[in-house]
Amino acid sequence: MKQQISALLAFSAVVFAPALYAQADIFGLIQGESARPVIAVPDLRGNGSAQPVMETFNRTLFADLQDAGVFRMAPKSMYPLEIPQRPQEFRSPLNGERQGPWLTDWSNPPVGANYVTIGYTAVQDNRLVLFGWLYNVQQPDLSNAQVIGKLYFADVSQDGARKLAHDFAADILRKFGVEPVMGTKIYYTSTRSGNREIWSMEWDGSNKKQLTQLRAITNFAAVSPDSTRLAFTTYAKGTPQIMMMSLESGRILPFYNQQASLNGTPAFSPDGRLLFSSTAHVSAGRAGSANVYECNLDGSGLRRIAMSSAIEMEAKVNPKNGNEIVVTSGRSGPPQIYKMNRDGTDVVRLTPGEGDAVNPSWHPNGQHIAFAWTRGYDPGNFNIFVMDIATRQVVQLTRGAGRNENPSWAPDGRHIVFSSSRNGSVQIWTMLADGTQLRQLTHEGRNSNPVWSR
Repeated sequence: MKQQISALLAFSAVVFAPALYAQADIFGLIQGESARPVIAVPDLRGNGSAQPVMETFNRTLFADLQDAGVFRMAPKSMYPLEIPQRPQEFRSPLNGERQGPWLTDWSNPPVGANYVTIGYTAVQDNRLVLFGWLYNVQQPDLSNAQVIGKLYFADVSQDGARKLAHDFAADILRKFGVEPVMGTKIYYTSTRSGNREIWSMEWDGSNKKQLTQLRAITNFAAVSPDSTRLAFTTYAKGTPQIMMMSLESGRILPFYNQQASLNGTPAFSPDGRLLFSSTAHVSAGRAGSANVYECNLDGSGLRRIAMSSAIEMEAKVNPKNGNEIVVTSGRSGPPQIYKMNRDGTDVVRLTPGEGDAVNPSWHPNGQHIAFAWTRGYDPGNFNIFVMDIATRQVVQLTRGAGRNENPSWAPDGRHIVFSSSRNGSVQIWTMLADGTQLRQLTHEGRNSNPVWSR
């Protein structure tokens, strides 16, 4: 029986690997690089005791803005020699003659920027203070050019310097309509401690923490929309069951599991319900398929969503309308991605039936999904694809680099986290949604099944 259940779980277990090429303007989610505004981010200086942390600050600010995929970064080697620290240091030309640092130093070649960040830090009342400005250097005068002018505060430490940079970068990104990933978390499965447990880390791979200590196979994490609950599948009690944990207290919360050989692959709905796969309808002593159910957060109020004799797992509710789901189903033979109403009606197969298609993940806009598929380059191995649900158009993001699976969208809708075996062992990676800016976040143990959450 355990072998059969493992096969069921393997049906949905997928690992992802990053891309070697850029896909410009992918469904409008990511602008092509040539369409992005150019930003200059010169190194800021610190006064007195603030100076020792400025290397950390400057490195973090540049990386945050570069990794967001919103800007093209003006090369620092092209910057002018006179870099103002505050607005008072700008000098407008007089009768066409240059009087000192001015906006055109940044807008004209060789910099060719649209925006520039300036500022400085100091220590005041035992706090690290950033005086930060963002200017649109395409404007003709300073008052119209200022986009941001703000004070930021943090502890006098390297961590404080990182916080100031993250906060400043976040405000800049919001001015461009982008919700920053700074402050978000990634939950994933890791063998780092010797057992397969659920861990968390910051969006950039820092601050890794082990959340479960069940000393059993524990996998398939899901996070509630308000980021207060964690659900996952575990063998801690023998057969795979769902457990619920408070992310605020770390305590295990009550959850009633149906009597079944399998309860697993949980996912939260926007309206406070839990979807999962279960063999609860299978008679005792008989083999059967796992189907999709939903219930209240304590396991009560059970309702079967679809009647099918095929294995159906990995159900995810559309975050925008809450009325439709995508699911991995074997209705037509090999696993494929299907869409249906939440009551099980209007079933439509999204993938064409070629290869194996698994691990669907809704984009925050409810109009696109990312998933893993064995079609395309390197057939037979999983790669990451993105689909426009309305048109069924797909774009392949990874290729020719190991096994790439389990994509999960970042809250900003511009980044994807996934697992990949491209460097030998399975690890967690992130990339922009056009397949560029690959970053490996984990290195110890085997790490898989990531979920990105606020």
